[in-house]
Amino acid sequence: MSSEAKWFQFYGDTPRTLEYPDTSMYDMIKTAQENYGSFVAYDFMGKAVTYDKFIEEIEQCAKALLAQGVKKGDAVTVCLPNVPQAMIMFYAINRIGAIASMVHPLSAENEIMFFLNETKSRLAITLSQFYHKFEAIKGKTHVEKLIVTKIEEGLPAVKGFVYKFIGHEPKVPVDPWVIGWQDFLNQGKTYPEEISYIGLGDDDAVVLFSGGTTGTSKGILLTNLNFNALAMQTEAAAGCLFPGGTMLSVMPMFHGFGLGVGIHTILAYGGRCVLVPRLNVEEFPGLFKKYRPNYMAGVPTLFEAMMRNEGMKNADLSSLKGLFSGGDSLSIELKKKIDAFLKERGATIQVREGYGTTECVTASCLTPAEYYREGSIGIPFPDTHYKIVIPNTNEEAPVGEMGEICIAGPTLMKEYINNPKETLQTLRMHEDGKEYLHTGDLGYMDEDGFIYFVQRLKRMIVTSGYNVYPSQIENIIDSHEAVMFSTVIGVKDDYRMQRIKAFIVLKPDFLPTDEIKASIQAHCEKNIAKYALPREYEYRDSLPKTLVGKVAYRELEREEEEKLAVKA
Repeated sequence: MSSEAKWFQFYGDTPRTLEYPDTSMYDMIKTAQENYGSFVAYDFMGKAVTYDKFIEEIEQCAKALLAQGVKKGDAVTVCLPNVPQAMIMFYAINRIGAIASMVHPLSAENEIMFFLNETKSRLAITLSQFYHKFEAIKGKTHVEKLIVTKIEEGLPAVKGFVYKFIGHEPKVPVDPWVIGWQDFLNQGKTYPEEISYIGLGDDDAVVLFSGGTTGTSKGILLTNLNFNALAMQTEAAAGCLFPGGTMLSVMPMFHGFGLGVGIHTILAYGGRCVLVPRLNVEEFPGLFKKYRPNYMAGVPTLFEAMMRNEGMKNADLSSLKGLFSGGDSLSIELKKKIDAFLKERGATIQVREGYGTTECVTASCLTPAEYYREGSIGIPFPDTHYKIVIPNTNEEAPVGEMGEICIAGPTLMKEYINNPKETLQTLRMHEDGKEYLHTGDLGYMDEDGFIYFVQRLKRMIVTSGYNVYPSQIENIIDSHEAVMFSTVIGVKDDYRMQRIKAFIVLKPDFLPTDEIKASIQAHCEKNIAKYALPREYEYRDSLPKTLVGKVAYRELEREEEEKLAVKA
């Protein structure tokens, strides 16, 4: 890290560099337990569990994993929302040196199969609601045992009801391939050996899935150091964390933002995670009233929806010490609205925007607490260096000039699993001796070191904070027997930022009848995650082309922009 970094003048009390322990993520939580054992680690719908109890749960689960034959370096897939079982399993996997592969439970069957095969996971865990997806791909992956749990197994014992996450509680058939959560944990009670693994910072720890420059999903391999450094950097840059502080953990654990900031950072500093398994803004008034949270991290669309909720009109937000926005760019106008919303309800803070990619876990820069430069995504974290380069080169661009955002620091991924070519293209050694992550995002840096995000270099749609790669959706639509080809674009949407629209050209022998349209939509619903489904389908005889014969998707985007302008 250069001692002359321009952004240091805005650090205030934030240290320029930190000393990172050469330990596991579990060890960070164990240290918190040793200092704050009686504090609440997590709260799930009224069930509060202390750090002392949480460590006991992790230890038992870790031994159960060993009883199942899981070894250091093995991958275990966690396909769960924000429930206690997800937290326990995540840290138990880390406790024995295995790798936690975090998967969105609303992923389509074929996506889950791809994720399982990429990591060669021998063990997986999911909710009973999603069992059918794993059953459909049984025998097509390396999974030898599927742990199935239920929402109510994480609830307080006094609550005699089933929490319905999605639909009704399905029955899971008796099958040697399936093991219930309690039966699995019981194996940990009788496991005779002690856990011998001692975690190191560079050990492989987590795989998160993201799209790449080609639009193909890739597994991002992250280490203990990546997450521990993120926790320490976030604490230093945020400047508002304290033991016992409460985070409203609404961002999901299969997302770098939710796992890295919403869970691990808070636990590393003795805070309480209030687990929210399903994002429902209607529940926010009750959550704020009951828990009086000190922190909340979310995507811009979440805050926009929260402000529109009638129940939040008279909410008391004076307890908030930090409100963090990430996952998508926060518009200048929306930031002004959020800041006014906070002030009117007693909060003395501004919303703070961060920026990062899953390849560096999540955030790597943040707007200062007391200062804001309009349109900026902030200044780099301690030990993190930003550079703007001329696209397709390693050459630094002049101050204020547009280029590709590159990041160096301790949170950079180890690699894309099974993809050395893409890894070499993304992680590059520069002449200054630092390894940089080439983000594929366009932006610039001003004379004081403030970073400005402009747009994606890659063709990507951001909807409700999720990255959606058009080529993936097009490949699925094009696989339908009636489709000749398709093009998918993002259309501006007040709620989702962008909604997904598909333009479809059918094969000559097919007409866009109601039956064909329904068949294509059903095909999409089976193979595409819910958040990535097209919201609109338009059938055409042909699509505009570029001079070299490619579909001119930018022309389609302009058409939709003109339609919106006419409506306005």
